[in-house]
Amino acid sequence: MAVYGIDLGTTYSCIASIDEVGRPTVLRNLEGTDTTPSVVYFESGDNVVVGAAAKDTAVLEPDNVVSLIKRDMGRDLTRPVHGFEYTPEELSAFILLKLATDARTTTGEDARDVVVTVPAYFGAAERDATRKAGRIAGLNVIDIISEPIAAAITYGVLNPEQDRTILVYDLGGGTFDTTVIALKGGHIEVVCTDGDHELGGADWDERLVEYLAERFRAEHPDAGDPLDDKQTEQQLRRDAEEAKKALTSRTQHTVRVMHEGRVAAVEVSREKFEEITKDLLDRTVEITGRTLATASEKGVSDYDDLVLVGGSTKMPAVAARLETELGLPPKLQDPDLAVAKGAALYAFEETFRRLLLQGAEERAEEMASRAGLSAEQQRQIANRQIKTVASRAFGIVVLDRANNLEQVAHLVHANDELPAARTEDFFTVNDDQTAADVRVMEQAGAAESAEVTDNTEIATGVIKVPPGKKAGWPIEVTFALDASGLLHVTAVEKETGERLELTVDVGGMSEEDVERSRAALSRVQVS
Repeated sequence: MAVYGIDLGTTYSCIASIDEVGRPTVLRNLEGTDTTPSVVYFESGDNVVVGAAAKDTAVLEPDNVVSLIKRDMGRDLTRPVHGFEYTPEELSAFILLKLATDARTTTGEDARDVVVTVPAYFGAAERDATRKAGRIAGLNVIDIISEPIAAAITYGVLNPEQDRTILVYDLGGGTFDTTVIALKGGHIEVVCTDGDHELGGADWDERLVEYLAERFRAEHPDAGDPLDDKQTEQQLRRDAEEAKKALTSRTQHTVRVMHEGRVAAVEVSREKFEEITKDLLDRTVEITGRTLATASEKGVSDYDDLVLVGGSTKMPAVAARLETELGLPPKLQDPDLAVAKGAALYAFEETFRRLLLQGAEERAEEMASRAGLSAEQQRQIANRQIKTVASRAFGIVVLDRANNLEQVAHLVHANDELPAARTEDFFTVNDDQTAADVRVMEQAGAAESAEVTDNTEIATGVIKVPPGKKAGWPIEVTFALDASGLLHVTAVEKETGERLELTVDVGGMSEEDVERSRAALSRVQVS
């Protein structure tokens, strides 16, 4: 029974599985590389190209190429291409389908059962959107897990005999997370997490693009702005990414900026690059400081390791700055591939455990045998526990009768241990009220706030109130946030038993929309 782990990244994605000796292995795509650019090119309405070829085409046909899709997950928006409007879930599904199809070609086995990773700071809306993207791609999403947990699983497997407290600093192409994790007796416990899902390597690229364009304009003031031309802009983005990578091992790199028949050879030093991006690195350090402060409040103040995950942590300034700030020597833990490998390990372990719970010992034994696991390794897997925390606060909108203003009453708070469940009574405001709105809100900013504008509405519903009731009639509301960070909300009117169950449908995608998108995607050629 083959299962897979997928790191669905903002700029690059990859897929991994467990080999015949029990090791997590990243499967190369049909282009022969471990990672696939998270870029989608619509050659036509029914022919889609994903990966390196799509990225190359962005220079020639920028209007037909979509990238950085992950930053849109959980948002009610679409991207127009060839006269069609595509949701973030649908666009992500194309990437997932490319990974799964290439894996099937490589292994000869159907890559259907998967665990998909998300940034630790993703909330319920983004996680739900990711799960739906998997379903649209025709995959069975076993679970959604946070990227730092996946990295910690990889780290724990590589260091099985040691109990450690680690700080995971995860700077990817488009998102940033920092998470404190305790490894104890083979178990994994998330202490706290924080992050920014709109901060990543793409922002370093953007600064370099702006700098290159500025230097071109200074040298050719009579020429147009290269950023006003979509093709030139796309070429600059490619050049900026290549320059960033070059400057990880070199101190100088020259970029030729060409626009309107003019050329400017711009020499970029590592020092200059670090200067123009210093505030971005400062933001990651600030968030890391918040995380350490939260961990300290929970009684954790000593750390054994600082583990760097995500391709952007290869920039020399990252490790140097963190060692200066924290006094810990950073460890680059297979930064590009650790998350996918950890997801594959988790997918294997979770499937193995579920088979045992279902009484399917023979299938579990066959699965373990194929992976070459000893009886002791099987016992460890069966007993391993993973404890995580909520990334955001969740609540409902209530009316403060003292000032007649709406505010958010939070039932689940950021860094509450998961699964979390809380039930609380809320009360009607008016006499003879016939219904009550239940508006589910998720913390939007860095800190929990009762202000409605500091939260995002992620679900809404209406529950009936029996006639003739005075103001103050109770409605029982239960929030249940599961271990994957997916939210379930129930409201109950106790006299009649009237019950409202809310699911978090984001981006306007209902279950019916998901099925329609899945059927439509099955008719599209994806390569």
